[in-house]
Amino acid sequence: MPTSAFNWNYPTLIAHRGAGKHAPENTLAAVRLGHQHGFTMMEYDVKLSRDGVAILLHDDDIRRTSNGAGLASTYSFADLLHFDFGAWLDKKYTGEPILSLATMAAYTIANGIRSNIEIKPETGFEAETGARVARLAQQLWQDADLPPLLSSFSETALEAAKLAAPDLPRALLIENHVPADYLERMHRLGCVALNLDTKLTTHELVKETVAAGYQMCIWTVNDPARAKELLSWGCKGIVTDAIDTISPSAHFEGI
Repeated sequence: MPTSAFNWNYPTLIAHRGAGKHAPENTLAAVRLGHQHGFTMMEYDVKLSRDGVAILLHDDDIRRTSNGAGLASTYSFADLLHFDFGAWLDKKYTGEPILSLATMAAYTIANGIRSNIEIKPETGFEAETGARVARLAQQLWQDADLPPLLSSFSETALEAAKLAAPDLPRALLIENHVPADYLERMHRLGCVALNLDTKLTTHELVKETVAAGYQMCIWTVNDPARAKELLSWGCKGIVTDAIDTISPSAHFEGI
């Protein structure tokens, strides 16, 4: 897919990890809450359980977001279902289970919600995770009117995703610093977009990236004035935690 031919048909406003600061991140509770605030696109993290099930989880270790501990890759999906992934944030979410990508796909497709799947592999599982998540996403969204956007900080994972499901759109995630050869990397990986940390995003960088034929999606933008600025520069996507102020239900004026 030539990058110059890619049209950003995704919503402008994207809820980070669902409504991940207001409900347990990467769970159906978070997605439901984000949707209640008018969001029709969700960003969420996906990695693999020990038995290769694609699960929604940001950290390698389940300690922060559950009542368990240990690397997710040491548990089967059935084992992970025994843990509580909601009470850590608020007791009203007690009993919230870990979410599989298959369940997330079913819910979002049924409710007209778009997806940015961040491939978040544990160290050493980059290629396996990229390939498996891409193949599964291709299968789960095969009848959807718009495929998910796959993104990752791991170029190894993106390369594997490209080989496994070349027709799915991909985005390179960058934090800390923008490499001088970032456009060459995006070309090699067949990316259609750059998902960039707002702290690194300048007007000149946006102009350079867009002129090269790529779209830009910026994270994590929680200040409405900054969101409006980024959109005025030509950025297409805004990933946010601020579901109360940068949201369709708040009649955000930047879109």
